[in-house]
Amino acid sequence: MVTPVQGDLAVTRDAFRALMGSHPSGVAVVATADARGTAYGFTCTALCSLSLDPPQLLVCAADNGSTLPVLTVRGAFTVNLLHSAGRRAAEAFAGPAAERFSTVPWRPGPVTGLPVLPQDAHATAECRVTRLIPADDHTIVIGEVLHTEMHTSATDAAPLLYGMRRYATWPV
Repeated sequence: MVTPVQGDLAVTRDAFRALMGSHPSGVAVVATADARGTAYGFTCTALCSLSLDPPQLLVCAADNGSTLPVLTVRGAFTVNLLHSAGRRAAEAFAGPAAERFSTVPWRPGPVTGLPVLPQDAHATAECRVTRLIPADDHTIVIGEVLHTEMHTSATDAAPLLYGMRRYATWPV
């Protein structure tokens, strides 16, 4: 028997943050650029694969961030999956927007020309936006993967994780 949910039982923002913070996730930098070539990006732990045929992934972007409007207009983005030495990139892209790309080496991707972080990421996907789904204070961005690039093997640089308010490295 299914018990219906009664009334307004939403948890507080702090309780939800504590719940999700207790679940470690891989860390990525999602990046794009405007028509003038100015790069934008943010640290992201809300991402996952979506389909194999066609290859698609999704990322969740904050509606109040500076990157989402640019990504929407550009229609493309990169997902840089960070390795254990990529913590500097994770911290830089979680901070003030003006400092992000001045502290982390990057180069244009071969397909989209958007930022790839080969020194901080073990792999990068270049994606075309196929769908945007508003979800309260975030937008779910679905991207078709156009190109992937491995920068280092997982045994050389294990993936960076974030959970319980700290960074850790995947055990090798």
